[in-house]
Amino acid sequence: MVAIDKIFQSILEGRAITKEKALVLYLNAPCGEIAYVADELRKKVKKDSNIVTWQIDRNINTTNVCISSCRFCNFHRKPHETDKHFITPIDEYIKKTEELIKKGGDQILLQGGLHPKLGIQYYESLFRELKAAFPKIKLNALGAPEISHIARISSISTIETLSRLKEAGLDTLPGAGAEILSNRVRKIISPAKPSVEEWIRVMREAHSLGIPSTATMMYGSVESIEERIDHLFILREIHEQKPASSIGFTAFIPWIYLSRGTELERMGYRTKFSATEYLRIIAISRIILYNIPNIQASILTVGIPTAQMALHSGANDLGSILLEEHVVSSAGKTCRVDQAMMESVIRGAGFTPRLRDQLYNYR
Repeated sequence: MVAIDKIFQSILEGRAITKEKALVLYLNAPCGEIAYVADELRKKVKKDSNIVTWQIDRNINTTNVCISSCRFCNFHRKPHETDKHFITPIDEYIKKTEELIKKGGDQILLQGGLHPKLGIQYYESLFRELKAAFPKIKLNALGAPEISHIARISSISTIETLSRLKEAGLDTLPGAGAEILSNRVRKIISPAKPSVEEWIRVMREAHSLGIPSTATMMYGSVESIEERIDHLFILREIHEQKPASSIGFTAFIPWIYLSRGTELERMGYRTKFSATEYLRIIAISRIILYNIPNIQASILTVGIPTAQMALHSGANDLGSILLEEHVVSSAGKTCRVDQAMMESVIRGAGFTPRLRDQLYNYR
């Protein structure tokens, strides 16, 4: 086995880590040491290394109807559960977006389920209406599985779907639906969701069209450590191969699997949160994803103290104060902060807070 100190030295000298060495670090490096190296890399990547960014946005769910039926999701409703369905009407979007703007937000995150009847024309119309009402608002909308689903039920390609949605007002694509990029894992936790290959293809196509996106990972359910590492290397390769003119992935965001009340929990897979494990994931993400500039920690899912420690383990962003969120909270997490608290949390960790937009430009 390669000595850990030699791997660290190679990383700090600017050499990209291999999958084999990344696994050695993940399994064997002391948490304090891997966090220190990741923090040093953060300082090299970020010119303003004392700044931690955050955002104001709102997650508005388009619908809760979903044919995917992911076993970790409490939010979705099956098509036959008509008494529990909703499709958000345009007047509700207008009201919620006006509230967001008054709070200083400039972006709405639009996500929902894989509705069997909402095709490309529905989303084109929705995006155009929102842009007509709020020309300056940014639409961070849908995810790779939703794009794949819309394309399928509309009988068009995914790249045509993306192109038409961009024309209608789509600004950026969330990294949702990645979970763990392993078809073995997906067969267990989300068997009806599009495959790993489909997720990768949609992201590549988005980048080819100049649509920036984020990348995510939901860890802690049924995956192995090796599958977590494979996931990160897949993301690194996608970003490496993007067109030179494309932004590609703006950030990486890991999420802990939350089990409360889910089908996966009933199958025996419960949340086993460890702050140390989370910090290790943040650190190894910064080390592997040398080419993705931003690593985001999540107050919503891990709480304030762990999020603050993540800022010294490779992370440089604390996400959004999220004026609205229903999917994660439905599985048991509700740690939300307002603007004053977010800035206090960042200062308390020893950094300077800066409000940003979706592309990580300071506002």
